[in-house]
Amino acid sequence: MPVFVFPGQGSQFPGMGLELFDEFPEIVREAEAVLGYSVREVCVEPGGARLAQTRYAQPAIYAVNVLTYLRFQRRSAVRPSYLLGHSLGEYCALFAAGVVDFATGLRLVALRGALMAEAEDGAMAAVVGLTAEQVEATAATWPGGGLWVANLNTPDQVVISGGVEPVRAAREHFLAAGATRYVVLPVSGAFHSPLMATAQAGFAAVLADAPLHALRIPVVANLTGAPHTDAGLRDSLAAQICGPVRWADSIRLLLDRGETRFIETGARRVLTPMIEKIAS
Repeated sequence: MPVFVFPGQGSQFPGMGLELFDEFPEIVREAEAVLGYSVREVCVEPGGARLAQTRYAQPAIYAVNVLTYLRFQRRSAVRPSYLLGHSLGEYCALFAAGVVDFATGLRLVALRGALMAEAEDGAMAAVVGLTAEQVEATAATWPGGGLWVANLNTPDQVVISGGVEPVRAAREHFLAAGATRYVVLPVSGAFHSPLMATAQAGFAAVLADAPLHALRIPVVANLTGAPHTDAGLRDSLAAQICGPVRWADSIRLLLDRGETRFIETGARRVLTPMIEKIAS
């Protein structure tokens, strides 16, 4: 059985999902009822202005990922051995695992996106060519602090978060430490860092009342790189907003358990190259 993986924010592009919306009209109508606007219009509008905004991008990516998964299941009915998603993609994995229905997952993602969008004045950058330990040590020596490891994507690609000015100014600091590339990402917040504490607290309150069901298929948690437990699910999902995404650790866990086939279920291939790099 294969592992299904779901991409998160950054995988979106104008026109995504166009081939899916007519195939699942009832779910598209359900999405509009939950959101109060057309997810189809957000995805296909020229220029993708709303797709560039966190509060719209996260629900749109969730919807397209889920529809892609449903189409795959309709055509093949392959049962996953494990599920996992990158950041926002974790909610698509929880849908596939039976923890949430489509509407509940969409509501959670929409609220999560809105709370994270309110935490402005942050930035993120991808650091290439250093290990996670080297990135963490380099961030710790940045004058004034305020930089954190956010995504551990591959053995030599790590994303950091922090304030806008520190993230932009730290380029030469990381290059001097041996990084081969330093790329500021097109996001408006310091996701997966302590600067998201207000969003985390607000989302924890939302999760407390959310109807979550028992896991039917194992889902590997971003926060720990280990499978979720039913008892710890709410706490883990809340903490994920401030905590780093341990993607490389998650994939290594599955490789160590003998998993060799990974199917990326989203608008485009974003995670597959990372998985290939981790496995090499």
